[in-house]
Amino acid sequence: MAPVLPIIDFADWLSPTTTQEEKTAVAKALVDACRTVGFVYIINHRVSQEQLDDAFAWTKKLFDLPMEEKMLAPHPDGPAVHRGYSWPGLEKVSQVLGTKEDDEGKIVSELRKVQDCKESYEIGSEENKEQPNVWLPDSILPGFRTFTTSFYWTCWAAAQDILRALSLGLSLPDEDYLLRFHDGHNNQLRLLHYPPVPAKELESDTLARMPAHTDWSSITMLFQDDCGGLEVQTRQGEFVKAEPVKGAIIMNIGDLLMRWSNDILKSNLHRVTLPPRQDRFTGDERLTRARYSIPYFVSANVDSVIECLPSCTDEKNPPKYPPILHRDYRLMRASVQYETKGQKPAAVA
Repeated sequence: MAPVLPIIDFADWLSPTTTQEEKTAVAKALVDACRTVGFVYIINHRVSQEQLDDAFAWTKKLFDLPMEEKMLAPHPDGPAVHRGYSWPGLEKVSQVLGTKEDDEGKIVSELRKVQDCKESYEIGSEENKEQPNVWLPDSILPGFRTFTTSFYWTCWAAAQDILRALSLGLSLPDEDYLLRFHDGHNNQLRLLHYPPVPAKELESDTLARMPAHTDWSSITMLFQDDCGGLEVQTRQGEFVKAEPVKGAIIMNIGDLLMRWSNDILKSNLHRVTLPPRQDRFTGDERLTRARYSIPYFVSANVDSVIECLPSCTDEKNPPKYPPILHRDYRLMRASVQYETKGQKPAAVA
């Protein structure tokens, strides 16, 4: 099946013999795709297939560990620090913005009645003191910390190309404009596992994998295995399947960059549902296949003031959003996802 999302080839962007005109063509194609669709496949980027194969192998090793061993690196209570291991049911993805008003609290309570059936492990820069990493003991999974730390920075190298291309495509003052607000230390590498579940529980909405949501960040880079299940909402409101393309990055605009660009670039709702083909179910219970994915969220530095980009406003299009400190924005968005303190998975409660 041919991909329904645009494919942007970064070969010309990365080639040392590429002309400025050719680079600009890549940048304009990327921005046009982000305006009209919001999600794109990027091929011929800096992350090699060998590195991706290793990353998925480590991800499977991690989630194959017994629960009591994974719980040696538990996600901290509350929304302030987003690191370490999150067990099924801890995180609740939604579009609620996370105020503390009574009505908002009732909405959150209702949302949590349907558990998100996934587990994840969050990794960041070792230099980010506000978001300290929570590591497994080296004896549990030797080599894991070394590999994932290296892979984090490999992803950042690819992300810098995308930010430069967006800067050029948006006609910002220079290619490095967006990089002035991103130094790589506030990003997040997430390893994700969706365990097998009976298809009927997803079809009846008694369980969810990943409900429809937008991302908070500037951009997201996603690597997915061959299982499938990701769906993206088009501008017309229809959810379409984002089938896996081997080695490709699926890149999407986050809410922060939408705000920053004055809605010129728009984030999309997306979700993870059933695998797209029935042959990916097994047994009489129609168990789904396990699914693994690796998103890399690219976020501005926490002290950055996010206000309308200079090329995204004029007399006819004044800024739609007031300036906001990125630290405040992140905490506002995180407060719903990790609001329950002291919670433990049932197996180790």
